[in-house]
Amino acid sequence: MSNNGPGVTNPMLYDPPEGQSSNSKLMQFVAGVGVSIAAISAGTALGWTSPVLPQLALPEAGNDSVAVPASANNTDGDSGFYLTADQGSWVGAFLAVGAFCGALPAGYLAEKIGRKYTTMSLALPYLVSWALIIFASGAEMLYAGRFVIGIATGASCVVAPMFISEIAETSIRGALGAFFQLFLTVGILFVYAVGPYTSWTTLSVLCAAFPVLLILAMLVIPESPTYLVKQGRRSDAAVALKWFWGPNCNTQNAVETIQSDLDAVKGEAKVSDLFTKTTNRNALFIALLLMFFQQFSGINAVIFYTVPIFKSAGSTMDPAICGIVVGVVQVLMTFVSSVLIDKAGRRILLLQSSFIMGSCLVVLGVYFKLQNDKADVSGIGWLPLASVVLFIISFSLGFGPIPWMMMGELCAADVKGLASALTVMFNWSLVFLVTKTFGTMQEVLGSDWTFWFFGFWMAVCTLYVFFKVPETKGKTNAEIQALLGGKN
Repeated sequence: MSNNGPGVTNPMLYDPPEGQSSNSKLMQFVAGVGVSIAAISAGTALGWTSPVLPQLALPEAGNDSVAVPASANNTDGDSGFYLTADQGSWVGAFLAVGAFCGALPAGYLAEKIGRKYTTMSLALPYLVSWALIIFASGAEMLYAGRFVIGIATGASCVVAPMFISEIAETSIRGALGAFFQLFLTVGILFVYAVGPYTSWTTLSVLCAAFPVLLILAMLVIPESPTYLVKQGRRSDAAVALKWFWGPNCNTQNAVETIQSDLDAVKGEAKVSDLFTKTTNRNALFIALLLMFFQQFSGINAVIFYTVPIFKSAGSTMDPAICGIVVGVVQVLMTFVSSVLIDKAGRRILLLQSSFIMGSCLVVLGVYFKLQNDKADVSGIGWLPLASVVLFIISFSLGFGPIPWMMMGELCAADVKGLASALTVMFNWSLVFLVTKTFGTMQEVLGSDWTFWFFGFWMAVCTLYVFFKVPETKGKTNAEIQALLGGKN
């Protein structure tokens, strides 16, 4: 297609007269859902071990091992192989290792072949990984499957938020930016709801349907206008904008704005640019710290303790139902966040999140301290349960979706792929660190001090967000860069 602007060769690119242009948000939301199927796929990968490993443990295996049946073609009812407790933990941890490895290539690919085709290509490792898992005949195949699905998950965490941030107009960038975490929780909920009631191979087959849907969705969705302008394909960018923003949008103004943002950061970005340029350095530092606080909120500790806390409150609810309840709460509250984020702003949602989560962690620590000291806690069994529910609500409103969304909107266009990749690598390093050391922390510090440890970081987080994190609601990329450079 020609790189020239609107003309007789492409009537689609005619813009309405000045003052009569208008934008439609419908297709932006449709595209957001389509791209976020990658997040659903990542969510199924994240949630998979939760219902599968406990469900398939044989009673005679005791506490040292988790039994995992052979592949679906084994019909004799016997387990084909077993996993020790350590092997079971590595089945979970290999996803984080793969995600770390998948982030940087995804950022590179997004800049070389575009956001659309990089997102579409993620379906391949997802499908390969589910095939390895479905036909696994030993721990090694499970390791390989979890590593490959980790690569796809890490890549999804880079490309999807970047793609969504570039197709959304400013007024709904926050709402669409929250889609990644929202659909991640949808994927987790799917596994929590289906996993306990199906075989592990059936669950894996069902999960493999989402990468197929991702391919179909990406066949329809155009390339990011920002990427197209970067490639000098201004007419293609205008056509894409007409698809995303409606036929009555003013593509000339939109393309000029994108070009202006790109001209402000001319040239191909180098790794050194992230640290030598003040705006890039500040954006990267904020994105990294938001990911640090997301993982050191203790979300994994709270999720791990959900079933024991339900029981301590006198609940006889099935653990599978507990997981579904937690999953539903996460989905609903992340949806509420996507509605609020462009009205309330990023900072206030982050502040409530860190303050409330910190308070809940202190309460949980006190509860477990009393329990360990053999105090009678029967009268306050409702308190930790209320704390867990409030914690999950607060996390889902703030530190669940917002770090992913701000990662996509803080960085300048030339460094966005690289910065997003480094941020995602950092996040998954923390996931690996926290999940692998959590058991040791419990043994060394005790449950009470483990919760207080995470509570301390939430106190630090509250101060950091209050003093250092800028409000990006309603601001263009140029305005955000000015804020980061201290030119507000």
